[in-house]
Amino acid sequence: MESTLLYRWARQDIEQRFRFRGGRFTDTNAAFTFALAAIFTSLAFFLLWGFAELAIGVSLVDKFLQRGAIPAVITFFFFWAIAILLVKRMKLAYQRSLLTVAVIPPERGFALTPETAPACLKKIQNLVDAPEFFLLIHRVEVALSNLSNVGNISDVSAILSSQSEKDERMVASSFNLVAGFIWAIPVFGFIGTVIGLADAIQGFGATLQLSTDLEAIKSSMTLVVQGLSTAFDTTLLALIAAVVLQIILNFQKRKEIRFLDECDNYCQQQILTKLRLVKDEA
Repeated sequence: MESTLLYRWARQDIEQRFRFRGGRFTDTNAAFTFALAAIFTSLAFFLLWGFAELAIGVSLVDKFLQRGAIPAVITFFFFWAIAILLVKRMKLAYQRSLLTVAVIPPERGFALTPETAPACLKKIQNLVDAPEFFLLIHRVEVALSNLSNVGNISDVSAILSSQSEKDERMVASSFNLVAGFIWAIPVFGFIGTVIGLADAIQGFGATLQLSTDLEAIKSSMTLVVQGLSTAFDTTLLALIAAVVLQIILNFQKRKEIRFLDECDNYCQQQILTKLRLVKDEA
């Protein structure tokens, strides 16, 4: 039967393809996105070193390579968040593809009842390999599985509403790690600022002690300037990274919220409008 399935989450989900346990719905696997972030960060610093050798964009390259470990941490967290949002985008596209599938027969005269529901559930089994990992299919399956236990359409509507709220909470929680990075990145930027200011103050103290030697003063002032550069550059990098991530995050959230609305409309049109229950007719 597996060969006839149109949607095989075990093989088609982007994380499953790389032998990682795929996150449910649009959620992501932390280990998979961590690995992607490590690759992206390594490539980024490899390119930066190349530009440094060619003396291209030296001032920009220095902000990453000559400011200690903080820029590397910021860059890694930035790419980890980017990896999560990129994977979520691909998983969302896969989930949305099921909106075009008619689980309930589209014929105008078809009535969805406890007697016809098993045939629809059978169609789901022949359509996907793991219904619990497809947001829309899982919601439809929950509604159809409870038809024999409800009395009227309002009960089914309540089940769908309850499942919709659960899905919204799950989708919202899938952004928590990215939100944490957006919070953490400026914090690391401020830590870099503190480190840079401390170095600058220490260098300034050394300058005062060597005030009788002009050349020593010039040399010491170089350390002061480097400390100030670290202080301001790390904060600048962190703030830019956080702003970029926040913008991308908002766009992705908007897409996933729209998808949830489309699932609500699908259930309204495909299930509630075709329901025919005995107690409603009585």
